[in-house]
Amino acid sequence: MCLTLRKILTMKKLFYSVAIIGAMISTNLNAQDVTKTPPAGDTQPTSLADIKFDKTVHDFGTIPQGGNGECEFKFTNTGKEPLVITNCMGSCGCTVPQCPKEPVLPGKIGSVKVKYDTNRVGPFVKSVTVNSNAKSGVQTIQIKGTVEAKPVEESFPQQKQSNNAPANK
Repeated sequence: MCLTLRKILTMKKLFYSVAIIGAMISTNLNAQDVTKTPPAGDTQPTSLADIKFDKTVHDFGTIPQGGNGECEFKFTNTGKEPLVITNCMGSCGCTVPQCPKEPVLPGKIGSVKVKYDTNRVGPFVKSVTVNSNAKSGVQTIQIKGTVEAKPVEESFPQQKQSNNAPANK
């Protein structure tokens, strides 16, 4: 019985030793740098599309709660190839941008429409990030303003009825 226990312990030691050596080899292989740097002069060409906004900030000023929180940012493709907008993202859920799905040809005009939730009272400054293939890179446009609360409507005060008076219907 003692001999069998010794064989089991020896097998466990052997198993753990092989597992540790295997882990070390695996870690060493993963740590090696296998990326290749491109040879000099073999860089990828930059995009020939570019984007130029007519404005980068829209100031709503003071708008009433529940009012129209929509605006439009027009842009021109000033490059030499089609401009493809890949993503438009608002800085929070209250700012929803809508970007063109189709490529904008060189010299043509496109627009990014932005809608702000005006049920949120108070001042706001929100941004929209526009990702595209433009050589100028990622663009940021901004909306700002103040949403003024609706005035509270007070109902006409009602008169108390006395216990002896009949109720009017």
